[in-house]
Amino acid sequence: MTVKLSNISLPLKLTFLIFSMVLNCMGLIILQLSEAKITYSELGLLESFKDLPIAFISLFAVGFINKTGTKKALIMALSIVGICSCLLPFIEVFWFYKLWFAIIGACFAIGKICVFGIIRNNISDEKSLAKTMNNVEASFMIGIFVVNTGFGWLISSSYSQFWKFGFLLIALVCIITIILFAKADISEAKQQENKGMISELSGFATPQVLLFLGVVFFIVFVEQGFNSWLPSFYKNHLKVNSFFALQATSFLALFSYAGRTVTANIIRRFSLPGYYISCIFLILAILIAIVGIQYFGSENSSLLLFLFPVIGLFLSPLYPVINSKMIAQTDKEKVNLFTSLIVIFSSLGSSVSSIIMAVLFGKQLLHFYPLYILCSVIVLFMISLFYFKVSKKKI
Repeated sequence: MTVKLSNISLPLKLTFLIFSMVLNCMGLIILQLSEAKITYSELGLLESFKDLPIAFISLFAVGFINKTGTKKALIMALSIVGICSCLLPFIEVFWFYKLWFAIIGACFAIGKICVFGIIRNNISDEKSLAKTMNNVEASFMIGIFVVNTGFGWLISSSYSQFWKFGFLLIALVCIITIILFAKADISEAKQQENKGMISELSGFATPQVLLFLGVVFFIVFVEQGFNSWLPSFYKNHLKVNSFFALQATSFLALFSYAGRTVTANIIRRFSLPGYYISCIFLILAILIAIVGIQYFGSENSSLLLFLFPVIGLFLSPLYPVINSKMIAQTDKEKVNLFTSLIVIFSSLGSSVSSIIMAVLFGKQLLHFYPLYILCSVIVLFMISLFYFKVSKKKI
């Protein structure tokens, strides 16, 4: 017997909202710590302290989740995030940020596997799954907007030295979400006999899955170039103040939320591959316009301030659409393990992108930022074409 998804949609959305806020405060922290004379090379590695634990924990998290159940595992992850959010305002040393992001990353790995598992266990139809995933992941965009707008107002006010106390509100949302999950009746998928990690993973070693994981890697690779580093690009290259620099990410998040919400409501009318490729074409069109303005117009044109966020409208649907297509073809008993692979390659894409961005910013090569993003999207487009050519068989 499966639980109605409508009964648990709110806590699922709140879960992604919470993880979005704690993961995407990276742009804010990079902006604040760079003013405290922390080098960009150190800040670029800070991203790895978040992403690499996500990758390492994911495979081990599958066994833990299968033993404890998705509900208990998710509540535990949210509890740890709440405690960490309460501690952050009271600790000043830089090493704690590394530890903090490592713990948050590990909890996110558990949380994402649980959320995807819950959705897959209740929905089998590919387009219905795409609709639900876009709705849930849209809340991830709201988290980016809330954290950048809220903290942006705080750091631009007379109370800017207390900006870290905003994390106490995140802890409060964790408590509310835990209460909602505790009251929810969530059905668990039947787990097959454990055949060993290597044996289980070998079943995914197909061209279709490998290309899919490559697509996931480059989607997050592109997204990361915007989410964590766009504020610093706006401030250092386009010469806007810290508050407006953070609002760049907020507007990007708003357009991304609109993109996922619209997709959730119209996706049934289109084929998933056709919709996905159309979004990439529109992203390329905007980026070509940006590069044209950057190199043949005024490199600090105010048009760039408004064009970058619009990309979120078409970039944001890519991740849930491609994931829903593949997850719908995956057996329910294997979905947790398969989700762990998605989490691993997502975190690797984020980490590699951030390290490259740190090099660009550290060497003052900001005028290559739009061209870097454009080249990344072209690579994503090529890999996606190969993926759709072979994505006809069920896993």
